[in-house]
Amino acid sequence: MNGVQSVLAPRGQDAERIATLFWTMLGGGTLIMLAVAVLTALALKGDSPGRGWLRSERLVVWVGIVLPVCLLTALLAWGLFALRAGAVHSDPDALRVAVVGERWWWRVIYPGAGGRSFESANELRIPVGRTVNVELRTADVIHSFWVPSLAGKVDMIPGRTNVMSLVANATGVSRGQCAEYCGGAHALMSFHVVALNATEFESWLAHESGPAIPPADAETRLGQTLFITSGCGACHTIRGTDAAGRIGPDLTHVGGRLSLAAATMSNDAAAIGRWIRDNQHIKPQNRMPPFAIFDDRQLAALSRYLAGLK
Repeated sequence: MNGVQSVLAPRGQDAERIATLFWTMLGGGTLIMLAVAVLTALALKGDSPGRGWLRSERLVVWVGIVLPVCLLTALLAWGLFALRAGAVHSDPDALRVAVVGERWWWRVIYPGAGGRSFESANELRIPVGRTVNVELRTADVIHSFWVPSLAGKVDMIPGRTNVMSLVANATGVSRGQCAEYCGGAHALMSFHVVALNATEFESWLAHESGPAIPPADAETRLGQTLFITSGCGACHTIRGTDAAGRIGPDLTHVGGRLSLAAATMSNDAAAIGRWIRDNQHIKPQNRMPPFAIFDDRQLAALSRYLAGLK
């Protein structure tokens, strides 16, 4: 994955702590393994005095009991301190974003102007260097939010809101995954986190909170008409149109996202067409029924309309 979903390629403050802990534990474990291997070799091949020393009660007590207890206790205490276990960053300038896990996609809710929120889906965009407190909830079963290159994993539990703090150190794209088995399409429940510099993020936020761009030509106007008249708006919202459904993802700016279907497919008109017509084969058990009602011309118009919503 070229580091976009790797704990060994940290891009955030918490991920750096996790990587430091991993390498420290790996180094310590390697030293202990080598020491045990040396003692084992002495026990098998050493002379009689050496073997007698290995059987001594003092060695068993100090090396077999006291040393492990002290080492493990020290590592546990240092690990808890290093990871700031359970801590949420206290930053008065922190951005608060809500992410709701649903079978099998992610609803992302941003604060908007005048206290009015707006939604996106399957993609979280954050400003570099600024604390983002992500409020994690679920609409159905237990999910788990995990972006390995930015932070550890936090469960999303019915009836409860957990909070994860993210701080990205550099611009770029990280990939996340649901880390708790949640049913049939669990393996296809991924997402992207896009870290932008502050200016780009504010510009994106202002654009993303606005309505969809209107159709520009006859084909995309046909696509919009098909979307409204075929019942797509009963499940999906496109701000600025009559489509105001809340069951599925908000599609107001779907064409500007990096992927479709929770990072299952690339995002272009052809992929949108395949998803509309054959989504149950692409992502079995997802909650959208396949739509075989459109002929090729209609499907092309609908797909091009949605791909143009950027």
